Amino acid sequence: MTPRRMTPFTLAAAGCAAAFWLWATNAPAQDYPSRPIRLIVPFGAGGGSDYVGRLVGVKLTEQMGQQVVVDNRPGAASLVGTEIAMRAAPDGYTLLLADSGFTINIAYYRKAKYDALKDFDPITVVGEAPYLLAVNPGLPYAGSLKDYIAAAKAQPGKINLGSAGNGSGTHFSGELFKLRAGVTITHVPYKSAGASVADVVGGQIQSTMTSPPPALALAKAGRLRVLAQATAKRTALLSDIPTFDEGGVPGVYVTNWYSVMSVGGTPKPVLKRLHDELMRAIEAPDTRQRLAAGALEPAPTTPEAFRRKIEGELKRWAAVVRDAGIQQE
Repeated sequence: MTPRRMTPFTLAAAGCAAAFWLWATNAPAQDYPSRPIRLIVPFGAGGGSDYVGRLVGVKLTEQMGQQVVVDNRPGAASLVGTEIAMRAAPDGYTLLLADSGFTINIAYYRKAKYDALKDFDPITVVGEAPYLLAVNPGLPYAGSLKDYIAAAKAQPGKINLGSAGNGSGTHFSGELFKLRAGVTITHVPYKSAGASVADVVGGQIQSTMTSPPPALALAKAGRLRVLAQATAKRTALLSDIPTFDEGGVPGVYVTNWYSVMSVGGTPKPVLKRLHDELMRAIEAPDTRQRLAAGALEPAPTTPEAFRRKIEGELKRWAAVVRDAGIQQE
């Protein structure tokens, strides 16, 4: 087939099309953001996700000149809020504060409607921290993890263990602990880690798995006792809390990560702007101080590295569900 000869008119038209494409590609970044941004936190107030979400919201508001509104949408271990975000327009005006439950839910819930790799564009991890086992300090077995385990073995099913909800990282870290320790403890799901911690302090339940932010101030005040952290060795920010290994339960390693994602299909220039602003926010000294106050280590990533992390987590939790015989919902 003979190639069509480019006339001056077609050359001009092609040039206009190329110019328009270049303008359309860059325009979103030039104008973005031109109105408030909604940051969906798929948990209730008071938990680790809410803590990080509000920190991110304040910093992005300061830096970008538009209000970033934190929108708490708890329910079904973050499924409710996550699926609200999934259905939003892919324009950068709806973001999701996702934690490790984002990948766990895919393995645990048959009803999960989102595809972790297609429905969202990962931007960066903000910070991460190990999960903690905390108890009411007035209990006779609150002295150590070994005392707690002995009590659980002496009265199977009588001790309650709270979490931020079925399928959450706190739920799965608790299931891993029970599996490794060989104990029968009754799981009690809440809508946030903050709510479960509050009920431990109030005496409604005896213990909970939690992220650090809702627990540390209460522990410092003597209203909560943290027995163990789910890491291979003590973290620098939690150097006074023993690991599960030290308490005689090896292999309980579950680190929670808090991240920001956009809706899948968000224009690349907008994603780049968001990533640049988040990197700037995470590097700010006041952000690092507030992360440290919640025992969170800054953990910024490139979008590509974050996507690889998600892929690895999806495989990991699918294997845990299979190997531990966890019944899916």
